[in-house]
Amino acid sequence: MKNSSKSVAFLFFIIILGGVFGSIIGEFLGSNIQSLYFLKIVYNIGTTVPLTINLKFFSISFGINFSLNIMSIIGIILAIILYRRY
Repeated sequence: MKNSSKSVAFLFFIIILGGVFGSIIGEFLGSNIQSLYFLKIVYNIGTTVPLTINLKFFSISFGINFSLNIMSIIGIILAIILYRRY
């Protein structure tokens, strides 16, 4: 197999890196170029209030929230393509 030496942890790192860079580029382009304002619009996906379990001697909170814009999705897709190619 060609991609057997690549780890899953490295894939997750590349996906997160692509999302972060895409988000930064989208914010920059949306702020500086008026016709690209839609790149700055953020879509929130996830729980707004975390689930909290209080057992008197410790408390556990569960929650996740993603703030995505169009460029972060494009960055994630490009990161996966580059991961698979190289």
